[in-house]
Amino acid sequence: MNQSSPGGAPTQRSLAETGLHARVLDHLGTAICNGDVAAGSVLSIEDLVDRYQVSRSVIREVLRVLASMGLIETRRRVGIMIQAAGAWSVFDPQVIRWRLASGGRMAQMRSITELRTAIEPHAAWLAAERIGDDEASELVGLAAKMWAAGKAGDESRFLSLDIDFHRRVLAASGNEMFAKLQLIVAEVLAGRHHYHLMPHYPHEQALQLHIDVAQALQRRDGERARQAMVDIMEQGFAEMRSMWERTAEPGGV
Repeated sequence: MNQSSPGGAPTQRSLAETGLHARVLDHLGTAICNGDVAAGSVLSIEDLVDRYQVSRSVIREVLRVLASMGLIETRRRVGIMIQAAGAWSVFDPQVIRWRLASGGRMAQMRSITELRTAIEPHAAWLAAERIGDDEASELVGLAAKMWAAGKAGDESRFLSLDIDFHRRVLAASGNEMFAKLQLIVAEVLAGRHHYHLMPHYPHEQALQLHIDVAQALQRRDGERARQAMVDIMEQGFAEMRSMWERTAEPGGV
């Protein structure tokens, strides 16, 4: 448990432990997702304390988080066992981030792009019926800002706008389960930029397709919004397919 001062503020020790926890969690989570620690391997708290030079309480908290994500399982008389990928919470944004940082980056990109292709076009179709007039107008303005940022080569601004655009479409679908996918979409879009898997200047067709989606929603044209979103997904998929083929990763194509 974190210690606090009498006034309720965290002490220097508790802040330091929080920082250590985040560092160890990130390092161990990335190692598991990268296969550096193989599935079926058994770890012990003592070994981890020695490896990371942190307290047992920090290691226990890290293991609690990893267990909640399905990356490890504690077994009596065995120890801390690394779980196979099939047991991982693959929708957890942190797990996605670790997988994007691993050698399996392209396979992770592929699976999320396929998920988006299945969901986002239908979300756009639903949004055409359910989006408010003000929301639709704001989305048209957002698409115009994306066009300007893309043409200017302002990658950080374009990324922020792109994430916001897809978040708004998912939310406007009126489906709370679709809306929750915005965190996953944000991770993969950020990952594409971070790992240089996006062109510096977005293709003009991609910029136009975002405008097409927004305008179709404003006109309440669900089929046009759905098709434009399909085209966005297919273009992104085609861009990454060429990258996957060049990486020659198992499962990459």
